Amino acid sequence: MRILNSVGVVTGGASGLGEGVARMLVAGGGQAAVFDLPGSRGEQLQAELGERLFFVPVDITNPDQVEEGVAAVVKRFGRIDVLLNAAGISPAHRMVNRAGALYPLDVFRKAIDVNLIGLIDVSRHVAKAMTANEPGPHGERGLIVNVSSVAAFEGQKGQAAYTASKGAVAQLTLQLARDLAEFGIRVMAIAPGIMDTPMLASIEDTRRQRLMDLHLFPKRLGTVDDFCALVRTFMEVELLNAEVVRLDAGARMG
Repeated sequence: MRILNSVGVVTGGASGLGEGVARMLVAGGGQAAVFDLPGSRGEQLQAELGERLFFVPVDITNPDQVEEGVAAVVKRFGRIDVLLNAAGISPAHRMVNRAGALYPLDVFRKAIDVNLIGLIDVSRHVAKAMTANEPGPHGERGLIVNVSSVAAFEGQKGQAAYTASKGAVAQLTLQLARDLAEFGIRVMAIAPGIMDTPMLASIEDTRRQRLMDLHLFPKRLGTVDDFCALVRTFMEVELLNAEVVRLDAGARMG
């Protein structure tokens, strides 16, 4: 699969890693449909990048919006070749805090709803659309790339909901690949480590250096370009399937 003339759906595509991949697809001669909330920068991106980027306001926890959004993409571009599930949230709460307050169950449910159930809902609708694609030389019809996290393996304090949801995303990789193999659809996952996204923009230099020091090599934060290069590799190397790839410079969280 090549970027040129491809059609991609990117959830959470109006910022961060998702935005980077949407821009990569457009710059490479493909088309990108960005699923993000109405208050996001989606409309701004569409105005900037032109007709090759299609912003679709979608709350991925709303099944009707997901179904309508996927249908809108197929109507606009005729098919979907690649899906990047990058939408996600990371609430921070401990099981019991120092004041004795318990972890709020509504916060846990929200994270699972967005990071896991929303991901599955988008994936099933996009996978169905992919089954109608004309197969490539070896029968390939599509690629799904899910964003997990190193928290799936080494969750930090206060990350119960994030760890649980991203762990499930990682474990689904092989299972989904097996489910969709008969249709020629591959499934991969990326587990990013410490990435230099807007979420880290406000931290002080001392803490930033401590984060970089966790890396074996290179001693720098991951970038959107690093992430995009890995997605591009997944697209181009057809034998990559059913694997979770850590993008973390060998870091292991304490």
